[in-house]
Amino acid sequence: MSKFEIEKVTPKDILKLQLIGRKTFQETFSESNSEENMKNYLQEGFAIDKLATELNDTNSEFYFALHENDVIGYLKINFGASQTELKDRKALEIERIYVTQEYHGKNVGKLLYDQAIQIAKLKNVEYIWLGVWEENPRAISFYKKNGFVEFDKHIFKLGNDEQTDIMMKLKL
Repeated sequence: MSKFEIEKVTPKDILKLQLIGRKTFQETFSESNSEENMKNYLQEGFAIDKLATELNDTNSEFYFALHENDVIGYLKINFGASQTELKDRKALEIERIYVTQEYHGKNVGKLLYDQAIQIAKLKNVEYIWLGVWEENPRAISFYKKNGFVEFDKHIFKLGNDEQTDIMMKLKL
């Protein structure tokens, strides 16, 4: 198997970003959520105008994981005022790390995670934080194994369903 690559996403990649965003979100959450809530979130959360705004935000960055030029996952990180919560200038938020199901267990998520860590160190932030769905034990154990600790919880609304995210942080 050839090596995986990481590439920064640019506005010209918007359709690829929309595709991988919808695909991985659906794979990750469709079993646990109503069809209507999923459909609405996939339409709104990955709408072209919303993605364009996010891609043009200087405090947010997206990265693709590629295998033989196919997008197989992505990372979204936020700084400063673009963080979904906290808005701490001394922090970096990992908002999303998603990998297509066929690449689970192949260290693609770790590669994207390592990219976030590298950027955090370059930007000289004091800590990294993220929110992970309480019903995603695989992700929770990955972050714990990498030194993240729980510090709070928050509600993520998917349509009319309120879900609890565990907020975790890693001091650098």
